[in-house]
Amino acid sequence: MSHPSLLASALYTLLHEDNISGFNQQRPDGPVDMRGGDFRGLDLRELNANAIDFTDGYFRSADLRGLDLRSACIEGASLAHSQISGTYFPVELTADEILMSVNFGTRLRYRTR
Repeated sequence: MSHPSLLASALYTLLHEDNISGFNQQRPDGPVDMRGGDFRGLDLRELNANAIDFTDGYFRSADLRGLDLRSACIEGASLAHSQISGTYFPVELTADEILMSVNFGTRLRYRTR
């Protein structure tokens, strides 16, 4: 099992400094690698999450309200006690899977077709 870590990235540092607008301005147009990152307690409501790879991320008590995560990868992430009202999730995740992660901290598993 992977453990959340502090990533050595200028973009990641902006998130931890609560500088979401700076992150959105400096992020590349393509994919952003945030795999295995520790996002505990962060307010990410204004984040442009398009094409961010949050695989195995740790979002305990993070504020994700209103985020559009449909094009982000959050497989293996834990959403324990996160606020998710109004959040769009990838279609590969069932509502039950999301609720299990929020309520019990389980890692998100994408369903296969």
